Amino acid sequence: MQRVITDDLNALLDVLPPHVREALNQQGDVRDLTEVVLDLGRQPEARFPQREMVLSPREVNEEDIEYITSRISQFGEDNRAGIERTLHRISAIRNRRGRVVGLTCRVGRAVFGTIKVIQDLIESGESVLLLGRPGIGKTTMLREVARVLADDLHKRVIVVDTSNEIAGDGDIPHPGIGHSRRMQVTTPAKQHAVMIEAVENHMPEVIVIDEIGTELEAQAARTIAERGVQLVGTAHGNTLENLLLNPTLSDLVGGIQSVTLGDEEARRRGTQKTVLERRAPPTFDIVVEIQERDKVAVHPDVAQSVDALLRDQLSATEQRWLDEDGEVHREKAEVSRLVGETGGRMISATRQGKGHRVYLFGVNRGRLEQMVRETGLDVEVVERLSDADIFVTSKQYYRRKPQKVREAEGTNIPIFVLRSNTPAQFKQFLNTIHHVAEGETEVDNGLTRALSEAQAAAEQVKTGGEAIDLSPQTAYIRRLQHLIAQRTGVSSRSSGDEPKRRVRIYRG
Repeated sequence: MQRVITDDLNALLDVLPPHVREALNQQGDVRDLTEVVLDLGRQPEARFPQREMVLSPREVNEEDIEYITSRISQFGEDNRAGIERTLHRISAIRNRRGRVVGLTCRVGRAVFGTIKVIQDLIESGESVLLLGRPGIGKTTMLREVARVLADDLHKRVIVVDTSNEIAGDGDIPHPGIGHSRRMQVTTPAKQHAVMIEAVENHMPEVIVIDEIGTELEAQAARTIAERGVQLVGTAHGNTLENLLLNPTLSDLVGGIQSVTLGDEEARRRGTQKTVLERRAPPTFDIVVEIQERDKVAVHPDVAQSVDALLRDQLSATEQRWLDEDGEVHREKAEVSRLVGETGGRMISATRQGKGHRVYLFGVNRGRLEQMVRETGLDVEVVERLSDADIFVTSKQYYRRKPQKVREAEGTNIPIFVLRSNTPAQFKQFLNTIHHVAEGETEVDNGLTRALSEAQAAAEQVKTGGEAIDLSPQTAYIRRLQHLIAQRTGVSSRSSGDEPKRRVRIYRG
């Protein structure tokens, strides 16, 4: 369904050393090349979507590095360079003296049809935020967004291009962005300033921005949206929940604040007096979670979705995907997600019933099954990922991102990441899925008590009290307690070992 406009692959091959270029040209699938890696003293490698290979037994030397760097543009402060009027990116690794000792030469492609699954959202005039793991195609979609809005809808579009990621290297932008105008950013630290400059100086109707990652950039995005300019961008994070719990970027979706309710309102809601609520209207009207290249989950009303997540209520989302004929399919879904963490990776679990089928990867099966027998929980270990509703792996395996982990992420199955194969970690995992399955009110009450404790401690410390150690909590609740401390204007830090790790609140 998708058709490549151009990848200018020959332009990239021409800057590679001859022995590397010849080895690549002998590959039947060279047109699918993703990147070439050259590290000093190591054999050159090529990466394809489904495989990696060594290109030559000869180790990369300084002459090979110099051969490439002399044929490309100068590296910027972000150690990235390019090739004039192409989308290719060459990234450098330097030693302590600043000398280049490694290069990653990544193929850049412009592709038609990448936004068909969300084209109606882009054309609606509302601000849209794209989320997804690295390499899923967010920047490629932004490039197509700019072209469609400028060429098909005849809007005044400005691309704020940091590191020339969207429109390529050189003064003349790549034709992949159509008639959009491009403002280059000299250094990532100035991206927020260029965003504001684009609005003030060039009267755009749409601004396209890649990788909003700092508080200043989040503030600039809000300023742009408040001036009535449509904003289409990407941000660090895979899901709306990830973004919501990121103190730096949560403002993009309205932010979180701790609120103390009156007695009557607390009784009406059936909650404790201290609750978390959305702080402000979201900067982006719509959030799109890119799960696969042709499959997305859409939050059409970000304000409603954030409110639902904070109150653990049903949230209306829409699953969209393209079939082999290029037809868009849509499916409404209402899910209630309980956000938690088991050792460093955010997870989302859907309430589906009491029983769970789990797939283990890099986890001690015998030990888990023993814990299941001892607890009497309805948990079955399955042999195939397609039969599972939960994927369980270890922190070591998750960081390495082997194929099986990538498959699990692609299916959007809830992922639990354990720090280690210890009884304490298995117990925490089983307790978490048990609470999700049962929908126990004890979870909500425990969360409310923990937040109330943090709020009271923060206020006491702020008025001159001594440092206070809170009760031990899970990683997710500790994160919220840190957020309450930050909003109150005091400092906090976590200490101790699991499962007795706790937050200390003190004056900074």
